[in-house]
Amino acid sequence: MVAHRLARFFTLILAVSLLRVSPAAGQVSSSSEAERLHWKPVDQAQVKLDDKTPLAWNVYQPDKKDKRSAKKATNFVLLLLGHRYLMLDLEGRLAYEVPRESLQARGADFESEDPPSEARLVPSADWTLRDVGPAELIRLTLEDYGRALQVSIPHPPDLRPFY
Repeated sequence: MVAHRLARFFTLILAVSLLRVSPAAGQVSSSSEAERLHWKPVDQAQVKLDDKTPLAWNVYQPDKKDKRSAKKATNFVLLLLGHRYLMLDLEGRLAYEVPRESLQARGADFESEDPPSEARLVPSADWTLRDVGPAELIRLTLEDYGRALQVSIPHPPDLRPFY
């Protein structure tokens, strides 16, 4: 009986040590989950294309409550312009066109891969990122449209007590 318990104990120790040694063994499921972004609509955002508001538009950011996408929450913005979805990488100053098929609707929210594998780079230039008090202002020129895009994303309110 003691030998049987001792054998199970050593088998358990061996299994745990193999999982620690093999980096791919423990990360297969977590990497597929980590590559998913949950996009939430941004209230009070504004979009202008050549100083005119487009007919159909919306702005999404990664969910800040989701621990996996908390780091990326300030780096990416998903933008709907008409029937076209653009993902703006603010850190790399790149714009990608995201096909509708790579976005899964979850009510008013979306989920997508990080980055979407079918996304294609959209030529862009003249990037400007500025903090204008209550909002973050992003300006760039979409070279395939030949138009200036301006996105204003409000900062989240500071709900800490002031005293």
